Amino acid sequence: MSLTRPPKRYEYIDDGAAIYLDSFATIRAEARLDHLPAGAEKVAVRMVHGTGQTDLTGDLVIHPGLVTAARGALECGAPIITDAHMVASGVTRARLPRDNEVLCLLRDERVPELARAFDTTRSAAAFSLLGDRLDGAVVAIGNAPTALFHLLELLLDGAPRPAAIIGCPVGFIGAAESKEALASFADDHGIDVPFLTVRGRRGGSAMTASALNALAQETE
Repeated sequence: MSLTRPPKRYEYIDDGAAIYLDSFATIRAEARLDHLPAGAEKVAVRMVHGTGQTDLTGDLVIHPGLVTAARGALECGAPIITDAHMVASGVTRARLPRDNEVLCLLRDERVPELARAFDTTRSAAAFSLLGDRLDGAVVAIGNAPTALFHLLELLLDGAPRPAAIIGCPVGFIGAAESKEALASFADDHGIDVPFLTVRGRRGGSAMTASALNALAQETE
């Protein structure tokens, strides 16, 4: 079958490389970036690119050691642990420095029963099955506030510490509160794990995967 392009009837840029370059230039022109920790600008820019929200940077809270800790862990082969398959699917595998394992146990057959036993969501319960993989891992939560709360409770109960936490669950119930708990975790409990979060209700898989992709490789 012979394919032909339909007549171009609208004025738009259709060169992929040009779109990419112009997008990042537009973000840098419109978004506030000067308040971010050193090295975090590219992470913020890619998160804005993934969401289309230039005002997002005003709500970002990024630990000063986040970029170094997360990128260093990934370069050493650490796994990525996430709460949602949409986050896992959004990871650009070609950017991973060591073909890092991306883990999400939401569909594990043990999860429904564990969630009932714990009286919590499946997303939260799944993290308990990954407790032995937390040590030095990069954790990325982009969907369920309950998963972020559960992770923090695991850490308070003595679970191994991940190298970094990207905590950007989305929603109207518990999302803002779970992210505030992450942002104040070191001050409240003396457990200092490098983190990234966004205050308020915003979050989601695209935002979280964008942060992961930026942390996986410095090249924009």
